[in-house]
Amino acid sequence: MTSTVPALGTRTAEGSALQAVLLDMDGTLVDSEGFWWDVEVEVFASLGHTLDDTWRHVVVGGPMTRSAGFLIEATGADISLAELTVLLNEGFESRIDGGLPLMPGAARLLAELHAHEIPTALVSASHRRIIDRVLAVLGPHHFTLSVAGDEVSRTKPFPDPYLLAAAGLGADPARCAVIEDTATGVAAAEAAGCRVVAVPSVAPIGPALGRTVVSSLEEVDLAFLRGMMTEAR
Repeated sequence: MTSTVPALGTRTAEGSALQAVLLDMDGTLVDSEGFWWDVEVEVFASLGHTLDDTWRHVVVGGPMTRSAGFLIEATGADISLAELTVLLNEGFESRIDGGLPLMPGAARLLAELHAHEIPTALVSASHRRIIDRVLAVLGPHHFTLSVAGDEVSRTKPFPDPYLLAAAGLGADPARCAVIEDTATGVAAAEAAGCRVVAVPSVAPIGPALGRTVVSSLEEVDLAFLRGMMTEAR
């Protein structure tokens, strides 16, 4: 299991502006956004409510407290936020017990970063109990540290998770490459001052200054990330 914030010294970037790579989890490395929505649909069906498919774009990419709170308010379901959070986490864990597919290019990118000893962090709005289950699939050795949504006072879209990850790696946020799949995650990374590679999953993400948009992780490798950081200098 990776620790949240290890005691690491400040790193220098010899030969490259890239100091660290920070990666989102759901929809970026693992094809799980659909799992979450399916679980939400099933849980609310058991409570006697039908979810509008257009709400999927509202709840994707953010903290569970936000998405669950929205769904409770939208449906009027008679359930507390704490109770719903437990049901959603349990439902997701049950789903991934049957297998969790990786996004195209994810395994190859993680292996390359590990082989070149690039400091890497998993930064997710999901809870620690979920992250640890997914790490078992991704391989915990691929990450120097991980940051969970229930370990920060403000999670995405606030910059706190990415600032915490950069600090834990002893890296300058401006010299960290972040890979994200949602507008919420991109907003968090950009607010932290990181360079962003957006790989849109459920909803489109437009280009912007300091942001590179690709269609798949298969387009991303270490040379791509280093080149992106060099161009920013």
